[in-house]
Amino acid sequence: MSTNPENLTVARVAIDLALDRTFDYLLPPEWRDELGIGSQVQVPFGNSRRHGFILDLSAESARPALKPILGPVPNRIRLPEKLIELGRWIADYYLCTQEQAIRALLPGAVRSGRIRPGMERFCRLGEREAAERYLLEHADDARAAGRLRVLKQLLVAAELPYETLLAEANATPAMLATLEKHGLLIQEKRRRDRALFPEGAVLRSEPLPPTPEQAAALAIFDELLESSDPSRVLLLHGVTNSGKTEVYLQAIARTLERGQGAIMLVPEIALTPQTVRRFRARFGDELSVLHSQLTDAERFDQWDRIRRGESRIVIGARSALFAPLARPGLIIVDEEHESTYKQTEAPRYHARDVAVMRGRLEGAVVILGSATPAAETSYNVECGKYRLAEMRSKVENRLDPVIRVVDQRLAGPPEPGKSNYFSRILIEAVHDRLRRGEQSILFLNRRGYARVMLCDHCGFEARCPDCAVTYTYSRQRQTLACHLCGNVIAAPVVCPQCGAPDIRYAGVGTEKIEAAAMALFREARVGRMDSDTMRHPADYERVLDQFRRGELDILIGTQMIAKGLHFPNVTLVGLVNADLGLAMPDFRAPERVFQLITQVAGRAGRGDLRGEVIIQTRNPDNETIQFAARQDFAGFRQFDLEIRKLLNYPPYSHLIAVHFRGPEEAAVLARASRLVEELRPYCHEGIQLTGPEPAPIERIKGKFRYLVLLRGSALRQARRRLRELLLHDHRTDSDVEVYADVDALALL
Repeated sequence: MSTNPENLTVARVAIDLALDRTFDYLLPPEWRDELGIGSQVQVPFGNSRRHGFILDLSAESARPALKPILGPVPNRIRLPEKLIELGRWIADYYLCTQEQAIRALLPGAVRSGRIRPGMERFCRLGEREAAERYLLEHADDARAAGRLRVLKQLLVAAELPYETLLAEANATPAMLATLEKHGLLIQEKRRRDRALFPEGAVLRSEPLPPTPEQAAALAIFDELLESSDPSRVLLLHGVTNSGKTEVYLQAIARTLERGQGAIMLVPEIALTPQTVRRFRARFGDELSVLHSQLTDAERFDQWDRIRRGESRIVIGARSALFAPLARPGLIIVDEEHESTYKQTEAPRYHARDVAVMRGRLEGAVVILGSATPAAETSYNVECGKYRLAEMRSKVENRLDPVIRVVDQRLAGPPEPGKSNYFSRILIEAVHDRLRRGEQSILFLNRRGYARVMLCDHCGFEARCPDCAVTYTYSRQRQTLACHLCGNVIAAPVVCPQCGAPDIRYAGVGTEKIEAAAMALFREARVGRMDSDTMRHPADYERVLDQFRRGELDILIGTQMIAKGLHFPNVTLVGLVNADLGLAMPDFRAPERVFQLITQVAGRAGRGDLRGEVIIQTRNPDNETIQFAARQDFAGFRQFDLEIRKLLNYPPYSHLIAVHFRGPEEAAVLARASRLVEELRPYCHEGIQLTGPEPAPIERIKGKFRYLVLLRGSALRQARRRLRELLLHDHRTDSDVEVYADVDALALL
């Protein structure tokens, strides 16, 4: 390594070329004060100019002759140095390129440079005495009437937005130009963030006196806030309706008092509006929102407000974790067990785990909140890595709902023309709520009308030609749709194979449940929420507002109605088929089913009236169903962890799933087999390397899929070699895609 002869600083720049490497450039003296780690710069690259980020600075380079940096990118983005460090960790741990990690840190609207700050023209008075003289001198001049109106407006208001002044003074741009020419009016452009929140004052809320459990949780938080321990993580394990949000609010207030900021992650974009309402009521507009439903301009403004220090509270979904807060003191991950925190595209990070790492790097406290914590989180509490605060009591001492398990096997075959989707017990319970003017929620975690189209004559089954799954039928749209590749075809009226007219549709989804409910409860007003009906957050808000105002009696939906919703008049929740998910070929299936049942059950009895939950199942003796019916989280977690320990599954080991897909099955299998052989020498006795095997869903979008699993402890050496094979092995077959999912949540 040779020292630069001119003793200039060497900048190591990552260019967005997916090469997983940095390039050395000279940092000219004129830019040294402005540019540093995290700066976005323009650099010469071959015969072109490229944009990149400075990831490191040095006085030395192994290259004998270096080209100078050309300067900053015009809008001069600079990422905090701690975020750059976090990006390096993401690239290493999640086996992605440095460029992919940097892209994750920045919204596309910011990274592209295409969006500029919103600007607004303002008008203000020039010299007041001159304006008053002008009014006196032209008082009788009818031609100056418009200009006089403008001056009178500014004498009262001092300054006004350009468009507002035109409207209120009934003036024209020419009138303003004339006044400006005479020095009586001054125009200037100012930055204006595009409005995100509705106009109007927010009814402020005050902190509530904490319950004993809330006070205990806040005391632990205060202790962590003052601690010098680099890892300060608190699991807030609170039953549904125990007041976790109030703990979040008061913890944020204490963080702000210290001059620091806070990030609050929610698992679903749809939950963001109601969370923002509560936080604005407590903190005003000192917050920003980041999620994928914002326009590029809105996202740019929110990100830049945070960067400029105008927002100290950030609320949003997964990507809000990378908000450029200068001094984050608190990171909250609400419903930390949710799978939506796992990114499905590179970099395939888990926001909960990255939040813990950012907290460590920033010296911030991390609060993980859940009524049903993930197995990994519970295990970290047991090992002493995380602190625990439990909240077992509901606010205002509300009674737990009555939970009943109904054995659907006893229902027998349905009567002709009828269905047995609803047990007699559930039907009577819904009718009872309708008579009492109360509301009900019916839950089924499968959308559509029917799962598959069948022909009993020839055995034909309607399957997607590009995916190894059956089509889902929608009666409302009369279509067959594949939920994996998005293919949609018209539903046939006769069997496509033999022409028989009496085809049937088997299985059940929320659309069929809605039709059955409307037939059974004719006097009821029924609404449905699933991804087929909720195309935009505004649709979600519209239906929830109808339900909140009592304009709907029954709400039917998938898991999007299971989380975080508070409706005091809901006294009944019915789970139409609680068994869905139990038969999935995944060791996490029991955990997911338990969490989902617990979440749905938590929607009942949140007001003054006690709630009731009816769980319909054909497996009433299943351990998961029984634990969920008793709301016995501790019992379920012990049961689940014992099985995982016996099989050496996470959290007792790490799991890396390597996926292979391509149009030719033989090529996919060959590529997977070669990687296994190259990786095997780096696997010690504590590592299990299995596969390649066909993935549970063998084909999606016309591509065959194979899977290799790497499971065990002390995976660092094997992971490092796997990263080299994935990112730097240029012998890979061009038609075969390969990617790794570290700490995989799903293997389908």
